[in-house]
Amino acid sequence: MTTVPVFRVETARLSGAAIRLDGPEGRHAALVRRLRPGERVDLTDGAGRLAECVVRAAGGPGDPALDLEVLEQRSLPGPQPRITVVQALAKGERGELAVELMTELGVDVIVPWPASRSIVQWRAERGEKALAKWRSTAAEAGKQSRRVWWPEVTEPASTARVVELLAGASLAAVLHEDARSSLADLEPTRTGDIVLVVGPEGGISPDELRVFGEAGAAAYRMGPTVLRTSTAGAAAVAVLLARSGRWSAQNQSAQHQSAQHQLTQNQPA
Repeated sequence: MTTVPVFRVETARLSGAAIRLDGPEGRHAALVRRLRPGERVDLTDGAGRLAECVVRAAGGPGDPALDLEVLEQRSLPGPQPRITVVQALAKGERGELAVELMTELGVDVIVPWPASRSIVQWRAERGEKALAKWRSTAAEAGKQSRRVWWPEVTEPASTARVVELLAGASLAAVLHEDARSSLADLEPTRTGDIVLVVGPEGGISPDELRVFGEAGAAAYRMGPTVLRTSTAGAAAVAVLLARSGRWSAQNQSAQHQSAQHQLTQNQPA
């Protein structure tokens, strides 16, 4: 079975019985993916709205767009608990790899953090380009993994801002290789906000660990091995998604029923 491609459009355009997919997404669909009449396409706004469509007409190089017939529209509730990962800046493409993996798994918010021991720092134009790359990576991974809710990649956060996020969380955690408690033994909340901090290649400094602890964040280790910053967040998110019930069949069934109810509510009487 061929996977149905997903494209992103503005929320306001996800209405009516027909939608024209143009712009960069339409160009990619028509010229790169070479989608043709009769093929299926899904559209999402990345914020819970989904339109299942079929291609009725496809333009060429002079008109790179698709004319789509909407088969069904749904609105899915945001997942619970909401998982935020504070990801320390990493050198090379490791930060982008972390964003890609966490997006595919289901993280809800990614917060870039210039930790004191981060090898790279985002400044001026370089920082703007790096942030844009993280956001582009999240968007591509959101489409590839067929997510209807895409993660928000925020502006870089200072350590003081991270402390605020941890203090306001339902569950706050910091990954640390010397921690006594294992994340696998944690009983996470099933509602509210989980905030997890992933340190840089050089590790989280003692001062950072102290202020995070004062904000209510406990330290946890992943296992007997030490993971890179590019993979630690994804491994931890997988544990939290499984332990919190977000990956359970019961939870997924409840979301499906909620979406079907929303579809019924939106249909004309």
